Amino acid sequence: MRVADFFCGGGGFSEGFRQAGFTIVFAVDKWEPAVKTYKGNKPGVNAIRDDVIRISMLPDEDFEKTVPDSEVIIGSPPCQSFSHSNKSGNADKSLGIRLIEAYLRIIARKKYKEGSALKYWVLENVPAVEQYIKKEYSAADLGLEGEWTLKTQEGASGKYNAKYFGAPTNRERFLCGEFPTPIATNDDSTVVCLGDVLESLGDPLREENERIEDINNPGFSLPCKEVTDQRYIYELADFECATARRLKQDKGYMGKMSFPENLNKPARTVMATMSASAREAMILGYKDGKYRLPTVREVACMMSFPIDYWFYGDSKATKHTLVGNAVPPKLSFAVAKAIASAEGLEIPKEYIPIQHSIDEDFLNLNGTVFDVKTEKPRRAVAKFKYHIPYLIIDRYRVELTNYHSDFDKHEFVWNTEIHYSQGKEKAQKYTPSINANDIPIDLGPSIESMINGINLGVEDMNSFQKSYCMTAAERKQNKLQGPYELLQTIKECIDSVLTKEKQKQSIRIDDSPGSLPLAILVGYFILSTIISNLGGINNGCRDS
Repeated sequence: MRVADFFCGGGGFSEGFRQAGFTIVFAVDKWEPAVKTYKGNKPGVNAIRDDVIRISMLPDEDFEKTVPDSEVIIGSPPCQSFSHSNKSGNADKSLGIRLIEAYLRIIARKKYKEGSALKYWVLENVPAVEQYIKKEYSAADLGLEGEWTLKTQEGASGKYNAKYFGAPTNRERFLCGEFPTPIATNDDSTVVCLGDVLESLGDPLREENERIEDINNPGFSLPCKEVTDQRYIYELADFECATARRLKQDKGYMGKMSFPENLNKPARTVMATMSASAREAMILGYKDGKYRLPTVREVACMMSFPIDYWFYGDSKATKHTLVGNAVPPKLSFAVAKAIASAEGLEIPKEYIPIQHSIDEDFLNLNGTVFDVKTEKPRRAVAKFKYHIPYLIIDRYRVELTNYHSDFDKHEFVWNTEIHYSQGKEKAQKYTPSINANDIPIDLGPSIESMINGINLGVEDMNSFQKSYCMTAAERKQNKLQGPYELLQTIKECIDSVLTKEKQKQSIRIDDSPGSLPLAILVGYFILSTIISNLGGINNGCRDS
């Protein structure tokens, strides 16, 4: 059966159909590296670089010349605007909806034309897209003529997780269209884990050239040195690790994430950007207590690409984007297999190796040396907002921020605030006036000693801003503390005088919110006192 692939990306959706024995006749994407990658792995397919919206609006004659007939159409419109990771799901959806409607317009033009060959079609996207795709589209809805209605969510439409189809990644996606139900091959007890992927590929820098067995296609192997984009290390600097750890394990009310990655589960959803200093960063343990990012090949295997699949990017970042934006071939293969079964077609019994195009230049990252990053100073007007680390009790946290500064005039103000909960409906901010008499009498001497013992090495708020903008090494050399160091010091002070149980003890105060957990009260008092001393401003504390 023939397949046409729209928004083809690097070819993940098509790859599953190729492995299932289908004939790919057409592919289109707007991004040059995607088209190049597609051509490099699928020579002979008419893969073009073009705008799908433009194609969907072509006059009939030009449309038919551009888009060949096929029994199957697959497509994965760009999903960034629908992803929850993009502005917490609040990104503008208008372009995403236009792209989806362009794809559906193409489906309708092929499905409802005289003598149509189209029998199956599939749209893949992030789960959140479901609420933006109508269950029915009239011809007028898609800017076409006719009396038909295209139904988009019939039969097998729904959410599918690639890990249940053999892909070593926890990647849930929404599939809709007209296609038979794909059959899961794995359950939670048999999923392929991240550790299995790393073990199959081995140490990226090993010298031996033994064969690597493809974890996604058992029975197929390649000599180690022929597996592209694998033989290098991207080691993380200490400051990158510190930032990632903080964001993963101490990000307000968001759940904790593993640091480094949990090897006993399928990989988390592979992102299109392989950032280091981010909550979504995928960080692996490395020798001697160090950390690194996965190689392009490792994430490709997580996404279930075969080990002979090449990614034709001119940089590591571009290659990661090609992988992270793809449809996992294992999920695609399951859909193709279901269609083949419905049509009575046989599936190839063994993996068919890729014959790469000789017309496309390929950059192999093997042997590339990546220097460990050096921390750079922050901009003079860098903003700061963070809480005493690992101290959130009954939804309260103590935050330090410079958000109230006049950044245009470089006049910096640092404030201490108590924040409660999150979200527009529940979030509250408090700046109660606290003095030493509000602190339990038995803690007074210890807390006073702690405050006197904290030396920031600066005399005013502007100097504290300058300290914040320095690198950690510069602060250490100049015997300064920045906001992160100060907050960490206060956390250590609290832990040294209060047991975990006592930290939760509720203490009445005169100002709102009326009572606070003892550790929150103590942390707020210490931080407010220190910040007040910097600016001569009573920042939430009052004389006893």
